[in-house]
Amino acid sequence: MRAVAGLMVGTIVGVTGVGGGALMTPLLVLMFGVAPQTAVGTDLLYASITKMFGVAVHHNHGTVDWGVVGRLAMGSLPAAAVTLAWMHFNDGHQIKSGFIITAVAVALVITALGMLMKDYLHRVGRSLRVADESYFKNLQLPITVLAGVILGVLVTLTSIGAGALGTVMLVYLYPLRLNSSKLVGTDLAHAIPLALIAGVGHLTLGNVNYSLLLNLLMGSIPGVLIGSYISTRAPLKLIRYAIAIVLGLVAIKMFTV
Repeated sequence: MRAVAGLMVGTIVGVTGVGGGALMTPLLVLMFGVAPQTAVGTDLLYASITKMFGVAVHHNHGTVDWGVVGRLAMGSLPAAAVTLAWMHFNDGHQIKSGFIITAVAVALVITALGMLMKDYLHRVGRSLRVADESYFKNLQLPITVLAGVILGVLVTLTSIGAGALGTVMLVYLYPLRLNSSKLVGTDLAHAIPLALIAGVGHLTLGNVNYSLLLNLLMGSIPGVLIGSYISTRAPLKLIRYAIAIVLGLVAIKMFTV
């Protein structure tokens, strides 16, 4: 069943490019009864390994903007390290499951809203970029670093946000620089080191289930390949809205756990 869950989530990630952590962590907690901290830690390593297959393809096709990746990483990687240090200081094993579940639920709500507003934010970003180019470009660097900080904290605590929320942020911040292919490739390239650092940090806290990780990978890798094939034929906007609604419903369930 866990391999099937990996196949399902991997397929959705392959189709849309987003939703891995947002779907997998709640699935592990609600359906399989995995402890929240273990679900987060295992999902982070699962995501970093799975996405490596995709970023190599994007790099070969020139669809990764490494400059933008570097700007995000300037904020996200230090933020992840600080968050992990805080977890170590407070003893990750002693952090209450209720806190993590609430954090996951909040992250799901933010991600769902971001997915629903993606097109609107792209139009706003494009309008501002065209109306006052110099002002907008001067703010791009500090705001991108700040976006990275937010992602670093959120992903380390919940494993959610590196894909879906990161894409939404980039749509607003780089409406002309990143086309759809570069948007996915750039977000994917940034998500890997962030998920890997956060995942290794959770590993040192004992928050990784190795057998669970292996089962998820067995399903997710073929799932990503299947999803990538489907993506050329699927109504992506409709699927994105459907996933956002599902995430909202899952968030409500997480708040009541």
